[in-house]
Amino acid sequence: MTAIPQQVLARQKAQLNTFIAAQTALFSGFEKLVDLNLKVVKASLDEVALRSQQASDVKDAQEAVAFSTGLVQPGAEKALAYGKHVYDIVAGVQTELVKLGEEQIAESQTQISDAIDQWSKNAPTGSEGAVALIKSSLATATSAYDSLTKAAKQAAEVAESNLNAAANATFKAASDAADAANKVATPRSRRAAAAA
Repeated sequence: MTAIPQQVLARQKAQLNTFIAAQTALFSGFEKLVDLNLKVVKASLDEVALRSQQASDVKDAQEAVAFSTGLVQPGAEKALAYGKHVYDIVAGVQTELVKLGEEQIAESQTQISDAIDQWSKNAPTGSEGAVALIKSSLATATSAYDSLTKAAKQAAEVAESNLNAAANATFKAASDAADAANKVATPRSRRAAAAA
C-alpha cells in the first residue's frame, strides 16, 4: 500500500523536475537573445559613430560612391550573421525541449509497460489474450511514435539545410549586387571627377 504513494510522489517529483528544466531552457534562450540584441545595438552604435566620421571625410563623388557601396555588403553580412545567431539560439532551445519531451515520453512508456506487466500478473485466468492485445497495442503505438520522431528529425534537418542554402544564396546575391554597383559607380565617379 505504501508503494503506490511513493510511486505517485516520485512521478510528481520527476514532472516538477522536467517543468523546471523546460523553464530553465526557455529562460536561457531568452537570456541569450537579450544578450545578442544588446551586443547588436552596441555594435550598431559604434558603427554609426565610425561611419558618420567616415562620411564627413568624403571629399569627392568617387569617394562618396565607394563609401555608399561599402555600406551594402557589411550590412548584408551582419543581417545574415544575426539571423544565424537567432536561429542557433532558437534551435538550441528547441533541441533541449525535444530532449525533455522524449525523456518524458520514454518514462511514460516505461510506466505503462510496468503497469501492464503488473496487471497481467494479477489478471484472472483466461485474460492472456487481452493482455497480449494490450501489449501489442503498446508496441504498435511506440513504433508509430518512433517513426514519427524520425520523420520529424529528418524534416528538421532538410529545413535547416534549405535555410542555410537560402542564406548563402542571399548573401552571394547581396555581394554580387554590391560588386556590380561598385563597378557601375566607379566609371561614373571618374567622369564626374574629370568634369570637375
